[in-house]
Amino acid sequence: MMSPIMTEEAFDVIVVGSCMTDLVSQASRLPKEGETIHGHNFFIGFGGKGANQCIQAARLGAKTAMVAKVGKDFFGDNYIQNFKDNSVHTGFVEQTPDAATGVASIIVNDAGQNAIVIVAGANMLLSVEKLQEALPAVSRTKVLVCQLEISPQTSLQALRMAQENKVKTIFNPAPAIPDLDPDFYRFSDVFCCNESEAELLTGLSVNKVEEAHQAGRELLRRGCGAVIITLGAQGCVVLDVQDPSSKHVPTPAVTAVDTTGAGDSFIGALAFYMAHYPTMQLEEAARRAGQVAGASVQAMGTQTSFPHRQDLAAQLF
Repeated sequence: MMSPIMTEEAFDVIVVGSCMTDLVSQASRLPKEGETIHGHNFFIGFGGKGANQCIQAARLGAKTAMVAKVGKDFFGDNYIQNFKDNSVHTGFVEQTPDAATGVASIIVNDAGQNAIVIVAGANMLLSVEKLQEALPAVSRTKVLVCQLEISPQTSLQALRMAQENKVKTIFNPAPAIPDLDPDFYRFSDVFCCNESEAELLTGLSVNKVEEAHQAGRELLRRGCGAVIITLGAQGCVVLDVQDPSSKHVPTPAVTAVDTTGAGDSFIGALAFYMAHYPTMQLEEAARRAGQVAGASVQAMGTQTSFPHRQDLAAQLF
């Protein structure tokens, strides 16, 4: 049972989502079927869209909590410690003996091509019942963030619970599923996706800024409060029900070293800005979030590349 003290804490950002442990092997080439080859480097990284977004919000100074499930195993223990190291509240992160912590086994060759096996494991056991235990905290948070690396019904219920309690919601439909429940649009104050997710959901091509405006209008029509479509180096487009004229927000040119996790950095930063500056225009929050994500692509790794507040220009705060 949760202690009463825990439910009295008010958070800036709560993320309901996934934790994945990345097991990365680097080799000169990918092995053939049945073949054993020598690699030249190995590292373990912390990933999962939900956890990534939570950690980026925390590093900017948001008081964050994660609602997630990991295994009762070495990786689960390590993940909980990783949250604590990043000042993320772990009272709603449960360890289950019924499945392993989610993992991604990744082999990367010298040309940067990869082969990946993902096992969602404990992530898929995060249930609607478990969410109920976090309801007192969810109902008092400023921003709730969800994605699709856990059971879609759990994400949908979290968004519903938040909106019923007048909590702002950010929904990131990733990894995208073509037959998304229409309620996801209605429960999203901010529906934030990238080009390929927007294409899959709308059936429209989204390669250029003008095409992103069109796809954004279609998503807005489905009931979202606002839509942000991120376009990598081209920045993003922002559309709002209050102001349906579509705005293009460019991003400063940077030399990208590793773009892994940039989208999660953007969403974590967006959650921070929405929580800390509730009157800020969404366009401005997206512009600043783009600069945070721009800093993340200039370093290797996923969470290891996410900037802390002190790494960033003072005018972003």
